[in-house]
This record gives sequence, structure tokens and C-alpha cells, in this order.
Amino acid sequence: MPTVQIDLKDFENLLGRKLPTDIDELNDLLSYVKGEIKLIEGSEAHIEIKDSNRPDIWNIEGLARALRGFLGIEEGLKTYSVYGDSGVTVSVDSRLEHIRPYIGCAVVRGVKLNDLIIRGAMHLQDKLDQTYGRRRRRTSIGLYDFGLIKPPLRYTVAKPREISFVPLGFEEELTLEEILEKHPKGIEYGGIVKEYEVWPILLDSEERVLSFPPIINSNDLGRITERTRDVLVEVTGTRKETVLNTLNIVVLSFADRGGRIESSEVIYSYKNEERVTTPKLETGTVTLTLPYIKEVLGIELSRREVSALLKKARFRVASAKGDTLTVEVPCYRIDIMHPVDVVEEIAIAYGYDNIEPERTMASTIGGVTPEREFRDLIREIMIGLGFQEVLTYTLTNPDNLFTKMNIKPTPIIEILNPKIQYLTCLRNWLLPGLLEFLGANTHVEYPQRIFEVGYAIIPDKNAETKSVDTEKLSCVIIHSNANFTEARSNLDALLRNLGLSCVVKETEHGSFIEGRVGRVLVAGKDVGLIGEIHPLVLENWRLENPAAAFELDLNRLFQLKQIRV
Repeated sequence: MPTVQIDLKDFENLLGRKLPTDIDELNDLLSYVKGEIKLIEGSEAHIEIKDSNRPDIWNIEGLARALRGFLGIEEGLKTYSVYGDSGVTVSVDSRLEHIRPYIGCAVVRGVKLNDLIIRGAMHLQDKLDQTYGRRRRRTSIGLYDFGLIKPPLRYTVAKPREISFVPLGFEEELTLEEILEKHPKGIEYGGIVKEYEVWPILLDSEERVLSFPPIINSNDLGRITERTRDVLVEVTGTRKETVLNTLNIVVLSFADRGGRIESSEVIYSYKNEERVTTPKLETGTVTLTLPYIKEVLGIELSRREVSALLKKARFRVASAKGDTLTVEVPCYRIDIMHPVDVVEEIAIAYGYDNIEPERTMASTIGGVTPEREFRDLIREIMIGLGFQEVLTYTLTNPDNLFTKMNIKPTPIIEILNPKIQYLTCLRNWLLPGLLEFLGANTHVEYPQRIFEVGYAIIPDKNAETKSVDTEKLSCVIIHSNANFTEARSNLDALLRNLGLSCVVKETEHGSFIEGRVGRVLVAGKDVGLIGEIHPLVLENWRLENPAAAFELDLNRLFQLKQIRV
């Protein structure tokens, strides 16, 4: 959980009210933002925020903004304005499209900085980089004294030894390559860019380096001091939405200190010169109904009461018609993704202690679901047939799923920012995992007979999560004489024990030998695939013995068994 360090005197000034001296009373106040005092040293307090989805309150300005509403000091939607164009344009090099393609910039003028504010900005920057920015892989932030910079800016690339500058905290010039070798931030984050031939660099019109994103800023231009009055905020990253959200959070913290926000224009050369104005401070909307609020919270609230509670939470009812409310959401509340998130804010403003608890009227006795019993039965039968159960990773990569299996790629669920290069997507079938397992265990005596019961994740645009979890059974037999007949006899034995029978219809599939592969039909329904593994596939997995396998959809099998019963 993020911990925010604040100066209590500064917090009182931003809040506009004296804070209670009693720790319990202070924690009661902080409970509105799911915060708790962990440590107080002199005038400095360490507050742990239990809500890891709200980066807008990971700083003193955001905390004060939220609490002013709950305390009735400043209720309702807080809107922010862009006062004009800063005159900053940023041209984005097309070579960044597949490296670090997005950037957002804004200038905040007239900020009166001191040591407390600067340290707070650094803490916010670090927290956003580490968490929401996924250790700078998704986003990273740069703060600059705008008075020293000559726009327009160029977000471009350079070879590792092509450009040198003095990085923040150093006194000597280093090339980009040397920064990754010698600077602490280069050593820590260098892996983000090392795989590329050219690396990101941000320059002004005089070719002076502002920063080497996402590693380190320039020591000359890339830092703010108490003499800084106009701050340039820059965010680069791999996701446009995340870049814009991060930019908003940082910019608004300076705006809450009296700064005036001015926009900049980003020109994407790889998008037909598309021009994007940043920051984007538009509010969003969520539709709620009074019956839905009652269903979730169990309390009856009138339209007027809901409107008042939303004002305390810094929202606004934009329109109301009957029991339906359209709620305006602040631009900084990036955690609001569903109507239930707004209902939670209503509950916090209402006070959980004010909701009367009700004893549940339903009593249940725990037990195993029929679906679970069916899966357990499948496992028991397979073990009885002489197979050994294994468990493989749900995470895999397209090379395993398609290339090594000798088939064309199909839609899969991919991870946007994978932590490990070879675990980049969710599997859509189990057989590749079993072959990978066998390839890693060629030293074990043959024959080998293994199976797995597990989930495959299939993309589905109509599903709420845009995917469907399908439980499957996959098994492989491998030894010097493994063949289709042996696999078919085990399939028949499995289905016979389930009270089912099948027909195998010949088909074509790149993972299996032509003429020795078929679709498994139960009661006329396609439930899976069976066949002898293609020699090319065996070679890809470094397997020297013939292998036969089948894979079945257990969800469909369960439905068919229920119909038969």
C-alpha cells in the first residue's frame, strides 16, 4: 500500500482547518480516503493509503482536495481549467512507435515552490513511476524549470553512444550507454531500453537534452528549485491513456498550489501528423439508478440525499430523470470504472457506521458443486487409466501456442506489460504446455503418460471481461510405439466411464499428422480433438519419440452428461 509523507502544518493550510491532535480522531478523518497514520515524527506524518487504485490521493494536495469535500469545506465537483496555450509543441519521431510511443506535456505557471512542495512532488513522481507506471515501463515523469527551456521540443531517438549530457545528480557528461552502466537509475531501469538499437531522448530547439526517458533527467534542465516559477511537466510511456492520466495527476497537484495550467501540442509523425493537445481535463459521466444504489447498499436514499452525498465525495449530479441520475466524475478520478465505484463513494460519504447491519436470512451448508465433482471424476478416471497429472502455467507465449505447434495464430488474450519475456499471453489450449513439460523431462524413462485439467482462456467480445474461461482436459502418450489407436482406446475408456460415447470425424490440423487426426463428437457435438503429433511439432519441442494426444472441452462434456442423466 502506498505511504504518503506530509507536513501537518502544510496539510492544515491546504485543508483550511485545524487537524485533531488525537491520533484516533485523525484516523477517523483519514478513513474517508481509506488512510491511516503509521508514524508521526515532529510535524511530519506518514499516512498509509489502503486504496491502491487512487493515485490522485498519493500526495498531500490530493488528500486535501478529497477531505475538503467530506468535511464540507468545499463540496461538489472540482473542475480545472487550461488557461491557454503554452506555446510548446512536441514532435514525436516515428522510430519511437514500437519503443516508447506516447508523450504528454503541460506547463504550470506561477507556482511558488519551497522545499516541502518540491519534496512532495518528488515523492509523488516516485510513487507514480513505481506503481501506476509499472516501474517506469508503462510511464515515467519529468519535471523541468520551463524558464530554462527553448521550445519547440523534439521527442526522438539516439544511438547509445551518439549523445552525451550531464545526468541528474552527476557532474560529468556521460553517453546514454555510460548512464546505463554508471548512474544508479540507469542500472535500475536500463533494462527497459537495452533491447532496442536506438533509445528515447527529449531535446529542446537548441538540441539541449531535457531527459533520457525513462531513465534520468538532465542535471542542467531536468530539475526544479525554489527559484522555479514555471514548471514543465512531461510524461512518456507505452499507453496513451496512462500517460494522460499521470500527467493530469501531477499537473493538478501544482494547480492546487496556485499554478495556472497551460497546454502543449504533441505531433505524432507515425500517425499521419496527428496533433494531440495535452493535458486533457475533461470530466466523465456515470449513470446510476436509485434502485441500484438500494440493491448494493441496502438503504433507501432519495435523489436529494444521493446528490448531497455525491457532493461530499467531490462528484456532481449533472442531470436526473425519475430514478436515474447522470453523475459527473472528476478528471482525476481514474479509479471510477463502473457504477458500483460511485456507489462506494456514496457509502463512504454516508458513513459505514450509519448503515444498520442485517443478519443474513439465508443459511447454507458448504459442499462441492456438481461441476467440481465432475472434474474430480475426470481426474480419478485418468489416473485409473495409468496417466500422471501435471500442472502447467496458464501464462505462456504465442511462439509456444502457434509457431511450435505448426498452426496459424488465432486471437488470444495478451498481457500489455509482461514482466517476463516468455510469459506474454494466456493459453487458449493445454496441449502446448504438456509438450513443453515433456520436452523438459526427456531424461525420464518412457513410456510417459501425462494429463492436465485446467483453464484455457478464449477471447469473447460479448463477455463482460471480453474473455471466457473454458476448462479442458488434455493428455499425451509418448513412447516408441505411441499411435492414434492407443489414444483412441484411452478416450473411449474415459467416455465409457462417464456414460458417454463418441464418434471421431477426420479433420486437418497442423499439430497432428494428416490422416491421423479427428474431431471428437459426442451426441453430435464437437467436444475436442484427437490425433498423432506431427513430427515437426515433436522436433520443435526436442522430442524424439512418437506421441499421440487428445484435448477435450470439459464444459461441453459436463453439459452433455447432465442431459444424459
